[in-house]
Amino acid sequence: METAPIEELLRDLACKYPAAMVEGQLQDLPRVAFHIRLLEERVGRRIRLCDLASGVGFFPAACAQLGMRVTMIDDFQHPFGAGQDADKVPDAPDAVNQTIAETVLELHRSLGVEVLRKDVLVDGFDFPPGSLDVVTCFESMEHFHHSPRRLFAAVREALVPGGLFVLGCPNAVNLRKRITVPLGRGKWSEMIHWYEPERFRGHVREPDVDDLHYIARDMALSEVEILGRNWAGYLNQRRWVRSITPFVDRLLQLRPTLCSDIYLVGRRPT
Repeated sequence: METAPIEELLRDLACKYPAAMVEGQLQDLPRVAFHIRLLEERVGRRIRLCDLASGVGFFPAACAQLGMRVTMIDDFQHPFGAGQDADKVPDAPDAVNQTIAETVLELHRSLGVEVLRKDVLVDGFDFPPGSLDVVTCFESMEHFHHSPRRLFAAVREALVPGGLFVLGCPNAVNLRKRITVPLGRGKWSEMIHWYEPERFRGHVREPDVDDLHYIARDMALSEVEILGRNWAGYLNQRRWVRSITPFVDRLLQLRPTLCSDIYLVGRRPT
């Protein structure tokens, strides 16, 4: 398994998911591969990793298969896993977490992932100081209804000196939104997603690059990096958009402020 290409590992893993989820996991494969390589380049594989607000995506399972000690934490009430956003699938029912999520979580457990079902914003982040090498949080902070400041402070304390924190979010002011907002087409979510459910689980507040720097300063992180990628283009329903995305993506990576997805990468000071 150590020598298998990451994409091959992810493709095999995706096919172990329930049939209704396989296509979504395969579409998310490039993004998950990027996340794994980001960790490998900075900390390697012999790490203790906690993934916050994991959903039912296969990033934690893939990390476990690569030899990492992995804990995933989520309340598993959101109707979509990582890479499967409510704003992109308007009619999907909340029931998916009652019918499919348990099957997925059993798959994760069988691969060695520790699964914790809790709302860390309410119930706390109960890892001992200096017990984790890496904490990740992908495509989740924009859904938080409470400030994550206390949570992120606890994350910092749980990291070993030099430990890595990686936060990935959609960019509130990416290039597409700068073009579409003046045309009156810049809403974060559809009215039906907010108005109809008893509890809204969509995007509450999307950050920008300045916000990520704000969080890094508040957490007193060192070696801070801001990275940009454009996963939304690869998943666009229009074929022509998907076809030009690889070229646009490489260009926009030079300016993360314009990218659809932005990442904060930083370390707890030694």
